[in-house]
Amino acid sequence: MDKNGNTKSGDFFLNADLIRVVAITFVIFLHAATEPHEVSDIMASEEVTRWWVSNIYSSLARPAVPMFIMLSGALLLQPSKLNEPLRVFFKKRLARIGPPFLFWSLAYFAWRAFVNNEVLTFNSVLHSILTGPYLHFWFLYLITGLYLVTPLLRIIVAYADWKIIRYFLGLWVIGTAILPVLNMTEKFNLLGLVFIMTGGIGYFLVGPYLLRIRPRRWFLFLLFLAGTTWTIIGAYIVTGTIGERFGQIFYEPTSVSVIVASIALFMFLANFPADKSQKCCAPLNRLLTQISQNTLPIYLFHVMVLESLQKGFFGFRISITTMNPILEAPLLTLLTLFICLSVIYAAKKIPAVKKLIG
Repeated sequence: MDKNGNTKSGDFFLNADLIRVVAITFVIFLHAATEPHEVSDIMASEEVTRWWVSNIYSSLARPAVPMFIMLSGALLLQPSKLNEPLRVFFKKRLARIGPPFLFWSLAYFAWRAFVNNEVLTFNSVLHSILTGPYLHFWFLYLITGLYLVTPLLRIIVAYADWKIIRYFLGLWVIGTAILPVLNMTEKFNLLGLVFIMTGGIGYFLVGPYLLRIRPRRWFLFLLFLAGTTWTIIGAYIVTGTIGERFGQIFYEPTSVSVIVASIALFMFLANFPADKSQKCCAPLNRLLTQISQNTLPIYLFHVMVLESLQKGFFGFRISITTMNPILEAPLLTLLTLFICLSVIYAAKKIPAVKKLIG
């Protein structure tokens, strides 16, 4: 691994910085494009425009979390890490996510109480600790679960025939992506327990597998566009025929279209030539490095900044209801990203705070 966090190993180069920057930008973009708001007339022209903008933008950004998971798998499941003692591995992981989880949990409990005017009780706090103090904390629970199985998956990656891993991934796609679509109709409903390999584990395991494949970048770009278009059109058709609740199935990280788009974009970025990325101007390289090194605190902090901008806490309001939604989401994303980075960069100048925020 080089000084920028990119991984080199004989036959592959993994552009980790670029993946992290795109992924965290997409996370913010997704939340900016899906701002909840009151709807008086769902068929009004402005509301139809907002829906389509939200559908297109959020479909484009859906690979965000899958890319984070694939990158974690690509970095943590390398055979070279097989002999890392369990104690050392879990100590590193705890040091990485433990203090930030505690710090930001307290911050969001305070946010809920003093900003959202929510009455917190012992039961609600306990429930939030078990399920997540705020809407985006679910990712920390997911990644914790993947950390728990990492020592086992390292053995599989190191010693299993890749045909076995492809078999595993095939079952994952069937159980995670295909079965839920088939079960949308009452005529066909197979109990999901038949396929137990579901959730984020497939993305985690496919990460190191993708490093072995070298498709042409133009093909990966077209595949990403195809997967994204599939998500956009699928969500529209299903929402218009059987309802908004079912339309969400195309937005899930484990839908076929999102899997296709996520894998294609991950491989496109992972194989982006080092010489091309290093030819960028020095300030831009430093900016990308700073964002990459702070993706965890940016992820945990960005919802506060996003909501502050949407509610006008900075003296001005940027909301899907106050300006053209085509411009609003990109503008809100950039402002949120740079406010987060500026605050975090300044806060990390204090040694004690640096460990707490991530």
